[in-house]
Amino acid sequence: MEYGLLLSSTPGAEGSLFAWCAFLLKKYSGMFLSATWTTFYVAVIGTIIGFILGFLVGITNTIVIHKEDNPIKKVLLHILKWIVAIYSEIFRDTPMIVQGMVIYYGLRQNDVMISSVMAGILVIVLNTGAYMGETVRAGINSIDKGQEEGALAMGMSHFGAMMTIILPQAIKNVIPEMGNTFLSNLKMTSVLNVIGVSELFLMAKTAGGAYYKYYESYMVIAIIYLVLCFVINRILAFVEKKTKGRKDYELATEYITGD
Repeated sequence: MEYGLLLSSTPGAEGSLFAWCAFLLKKYSGMFLSATWTTFYVAVIGTIIGFILGFLVGITNTIVIHKEDNPIKKVLLHILKWIVAIYSEIFRDTPMIVQGMVIYYGLRQNDVMISSVMAGILVIVLNTGAYMGETVRAGINSIDKGQEEGALAMGMSHFGAMMTIILPQAIKNVIPEMGNTFLSNLKMTSVLNVIGVSELFLMAKTAGGAYYKYYESYMVIAIIYLVLCFVINRILAFVEKKTKGRKDYELATEYITGD
């Protein structure tokens, strides 16, 4: 009896694509909502921490080692630069899906019982840090070198000059790439289904398998991804516009002198 009612409530074999999409979205609405939140949560946390790591990597890559520096300082800086370079190469030259498998199963095999969600966040953090490191380095190098030289001449450290003078200007130059990175991470969370993260792709595969309607199920999450990315893109465009400042100003071309 219940099986007959279930069949009668479905669109049936002759049902249209949109009918099946609407049916799956309604029936598994809670599942899709939970997966959307997981996707967004993992992407946001991983990207924010990844940005912080990327800025540290970028600052490290711009440190200049001078001949007159203390020998111990030069050795430590060389080691630090090598570590950063190796880290960047590894995570920029390997797929995120492979990184997820290696990190998740590698840690668990060594008795580090990390959850799939935490492993997914860690993968995004390390991946974002590697890519953003190069973006931040380019953003820092786009700022006039004279500003840092002037700060160093006044007795400021390289890190102090970066944090108070260079980075505030460089951030404006890298904001577009930061937005692109976040959108990319939001979509790339789909590969984390291989380690059991209950994100949108895994939920679509689960829902589609119940009725063998995988195409319709994937169409549902495609629409969800589209809506999410469209809204976030508009927000990022608004933020980018605000950070550029006003354009309706006039440059002072004459000095005003008193009588």
